[in-house]
Amino acid sequence: MTRVADYRETLKHLADWDPFLLANSGLPGPRGNLELAQAVADEGSEEQFRRWLTLGPDQAPVNSPEEFLAFCGILGMGSLLACADEPSADGTQPSAQGPSSIVSPALAAPPIRTLRHFAADPRWRSREAVAMALQRWGDADMEALLRAMAEWSRGTPWEQRSAAAALCEPRLLAKPADAAATLHILDVITASLHQNRDRRDAAFRVLRQGLGYCWSVAVAACPEEGKPLMEKWIADPDPDIRWIMRENLRKNRLSRMDPSWTARWLTGLT
Repeated sequence: MTRVADYRETLKHLADWDPFLLANSGLPGPRGNLELAQAVADEGSEEQFRRWLTLGPDQAPVNSPEEFLAFCGILGMGSLLACADEPSADGTQPSAQGPSSIVSPALAAPPIRTLRHFAADPRWRSREAVAMALQRWGDADMEALLRAMAEWSRGTPWEQRSAAAALCEPRLLAKPADAAATLHILDVITASLHQNRDRRDAAFRVLRQGLGYCWSVAVAACPEEGKPLMEKWIADPDPDIRWIMRENLRKNRLSRMDPSWTARWLTGLT
C-alpha cells in the first residue's frame, strides 16, 4: 500500500480532518506532506476545499500548518476540474457537482477561475499547489488544459509561470502533439519577456526561474520541434532569455537527449 492510499483509508474514517491534517502537514519544515495532500484531493469534498481556501496569508502564513490546509484546498480545485465538464475560457462553467454547501457566493467561483486567482498568491507553496492542481486536470483532459493554458500564456507573469509549470511535467507530455503544443505556449511566454520593463518585479523573477527548467522538459519530450525553438531563443540578445536558455541547457535531461547538441549550444552561451 502506498502512502497516498494509506492516507486515503485513514481519512475515510475521520469525522474531522483538520486536526489530522495540521498534525501531519510536515510544516513548518522544508517539505510539506505532499502524499497527504494528494490523498485529501482524492477524498475531499468541494465544501472542504472551499472552506480551506478562505485561509489567506494572515490566517495561514508561509510554512505554517494552516498553510497546508490552504494548499489542500487549492489542490482540490484540480480534482473538481478533472471530474467536471470543461469550463469556458472565462471560467463560467459551474464547478463539479458533489457534496457541497457553500454559504458565500464569493467563494463559489468556478475552479479554473479560483486557480487563476491563486496563481498570484504571495505564498510560494500555494502557487505550487495551483500547478499541481492543473496537472490533475491534465491527467484527465490534456486538451482542455492546453486550451486554458494557451489563454494564461497571454496573462500576467504569475499566470504565465503557473501555465508553464503545470504543462512541463513529463507524465503529461508523453504524446508528441501535447509536447508540441506546450512548446508553442512556452514560445509565447518567452516572447512576452521582451515587453516586461520591470525586471526586478517579484512576478518576473518567479517566471524567469520557472522558465529556467520548463524548456528542458518540453524539449526533451519533443526534440524535433523543441531544439529549433531553443536555438532561436539562444540567439536572442536579451540577457534574461539567454540566462533561461543556459539554465535549461545545464539540465541532465537535455544532456541525455542529445549530448553533442547540448554541449555545443551551452559552450556558445557560457
